[in-house]
Amino acid sequence: MVGITGIGSGMDIDAMVSALVTAERAPKESQLATLEKATTTRITSIGSLKSAISTFQTALGELTEANKFQGRTATASKADYFSVKADTTAGVGSYDIQVKQLAAGSKVALAAVAPVNGEPATFGGGTLTVSIGAGDSFAVAIDSNNNTLAGVRDAINKAGAEKGVSATIINDEQGARLVLTSTKMGDGADISVATVADAAGATGNTALSTLDFSAPAKPTDPTITDPPAPTSPSAARMITRAQDAEISVDGFVVKSASNTVDSAIEGVTLDLKAATPEGEAANVAVSLDTAGVKGSIEKFVEAYNKLIGIINSETKVTPIGEGKTPVTGALVGDATARGLLSTIRNELVNVQGDGAIRALADLGITTQRDGTLKSDTAKLDKAVANNFSEIATLFAGENGLATRLDSKLKPYTETGGILEQRNKSMTETIDKIDKQREDLTRRITALQERLYKQFNAMDTLVGQLTNTSNSLLASLENLPWAAGNKD
Repeated sequence: MVGITGIGSGMDIDAMVSALVTAERAPKESQLATLEKATTTRITSIGSLKSAISTFQTALGELTEANKFQGRTATASKADYFSVKADTTAGVGSYDIQVKQLAAGSKVALAAVAPVNGEPATFGGGTLTVSIGAGDSFAVAIDSNNNTLAGVRDAINKAGAEKGVSATIINDEQGARLVLTSTKMGDGADISVATVADAAGATGNTALSTLDFSAPAKPTDPTITDPPAPTSPSAARMITRAQDAEISVDGFVVKSASNTVDSAIEGVTLDLKAATPEGEAANVAVSLDTAGVKGSIEKFVEAYNKLIGIINSETKVTPIGEGKTPVTGALVGDATARGLLSTIRNELVNVQGDGAIRALADLGITTQRDGTLKSDTAKLDKAVANNFSEIATLFAGENGLATRLDSKLKPYTETGGILEQRNKSMTETIDKIDKQREDLTRRITALQERLYKQFNAMDTLVGQLTNTSNSLLASLENLPWAAGNKD
């Protein structure tokens, strides 16, 4: 119906209907837009508040448990020889460490295999068993599919992967030979190879027993060279004997089948890298992790200030000039924000205990005019150095500040908590606004149609009346007594 102009009356019906519809729609649309903007802003503000609380809770998590204050740091005076770390069971102290030797795995070179009559060596069929010390071994079957040196290498690599054994081929003046390497360390974990021929298996030009190797016993006489020299240039030989790591801790000898030594000093793990020079030692110092605790306290202050900053900005009223409406935060007058702020501040000023550290102020942490915290680094350092155990009492444990604060904050951030319920309620408000807009659109459409019908009916009536009037006037003008009629 839009676009129809009053034919009978000459009135602009479109403009009249549009003006009436706009007058009806505008107030409600403005109301809904204002509510939507305010609600959306509050949703954003509540989201920022929840994020800041979560960050603060993460910082509190580093201070809630007493064992967080039992951390240890360990340092080595010579990091080239080993690295060190300590857990909470390590005793505070200093230790002199000498690394006599590193743990090593076995490495052997099997006998050289020369070509036969110009043809590459091939082996008879059978079984090849690789042993790593006395209690660990694996076997590979040798047949026509893998009876070359490369085939044996591949079979060992496939079967020995889980055992930590790998094979490669080296070519020297004597021919080609397999070199086997084991990652298993410790005394006695030497590689041996035993073969059993199978007469019904593959045929070859070289006996499978050529690959046999028996690890020689470790000599008891320290003057004897170990590993022993090969009996001939082409013979199998031990390149590296598997051995334990050996260290000295304050003069006491400790052995380990691994270069990671965690049994020498309680709570301390050494990762050995190289042997120390003869007669030299590296020092290991184990101390309380005061730097870690100080860092956790600084994170606490930083996260708290972020939270307070968001609360301040969202609840602040900012004047912008005389006679002008001030800028207000989205949570001005909000009971949730007020309650949260009050709860946190009450816990901060709660003094407990009777020692030297009873409140944050004893750590040099004080409240500023805007509600944020300020940390006196020098005073905090002194408190950490002199009253370390009392700091744990202040923050951790059932009645500690961090524990109490975390308990007070959980109702706000937990699933189904205060902030989630607030967000759900505001989201529902947005949904209702959309529904009201749809209802408004239907109502305005119906109004528009009704107005067009009424105006068009009026226009038709005016047209009819005009036509009747014109007809009467014409008839009257034709009457004998009409003025100017000469008939």
